[in-house]
Formats: sequence, structure tokens, C-alpha cells
Amino acid sequence: MKKVYFPIFFVITFFSLGACEKDDICVDGNTPLLVISFYDVDNPTELKEVTSFRIVGVGQNTTVTSVSDRTDSDSIAIPLKVTENTTGFYFINNSSDVETTDSNDETITIEGGDLDTLYFNYDRKDKFVSRACGLIANYENLSSDLKVETDNWIKDIEIVTPLVENSTAAHVKIFH
Repeated sequence: MKKVYFPIFFVITFFSLGACEKDDICVDGNTPLLVISFYDVDNPTELKEVTSFRIVGVGQNTTVTSVSDRTDSDSIAIPLKVTENTTGFYFINNSSDVETTDSNDETITIEGGDLDTLYFNYDRKDKFVSRACGLIANYENLSSDLKVETDNWIKDIEIVTPLVENSTAAHVKIFH
């Protein structure tokens, strides 16, 4: 009788342990990026590249790593802060290094180009993906706030999708 139970016990144990799978690989666990497309203000259906484009986060000393620096681009994807409800960026058109001298006659390099300051406001909604991925942030009620100056190169902003839960399509249109 013991000979009959051993193979059955072995088969049941094998299938029950084989059915368990560790959830330690995260495949779908990325917080989405905000996708922005740039359009021609005179022809609003046509994409228009921003020349020598640079983007820097407000309060940061480095460029946003998800965007190629000083390239011509008609679309970008940028991260929003996951711990705050507002993220600010400097959008710089025709970015260049300009050398000048300070009060001590030392040469310093400053940012040249046309700089506009743009803030994105949103409500964060954390979403549990899996044990391996943990939480990701989605963003709801997206809105924008452009610091108005006399010579803004950004002429208008349209929020296409106020819900940011993926990075597959443009959420924002910027006209210039």
C-alpha cells in the first residue's frame, strides 16, 4: 500500500510546488511620462520642431535625461514628480552657451536662447501594480501654468488628455 501512496504524493507535491511562481520580475511597473507634442501656431494641425531644444527642471542644475539635449524635436516625454502635485520646467528654444565676463573679469558661460517657464499641476493617484513592481503614480486633472512674459516663444497650450496613465500618446500640445 505504501508503494501506491508514494508516487501519488510525489506527483501532488511536484505540481503544487511547480504551480507557485515568484513575483520578483517587474514588467509593467513604470510611472508614465508626460508626452508633449509641439505644433505650428499658424497651422495648428502640423507638428513643428523646436530648434536646439533644451529642458531643465525648475530648481535643477541638469537637463531632463529623458529628452535629448539641444536637438530639434517635435515631441518629448518628461517625468512628473511623484511626491508633489506640481512640476516646473524651463523650456528653452534655440539653446546655446553664451560666454560673458563677471565682475571679476572672469569668463563664465550662461544659458542663451529663449526661455519659457511652464508648470504642470495634477493630482497624483497611486496604483498598485504587483508585489515586484509595487506602486506607480498616475496623474489626474492635468493642467498647465505658463509664466507670462513679453516675449514668450510658447504661444498656447492645450491639454489633450488630463489623465496621464501611459506614455503612448500626447497628453499636451504646445503651439509655437
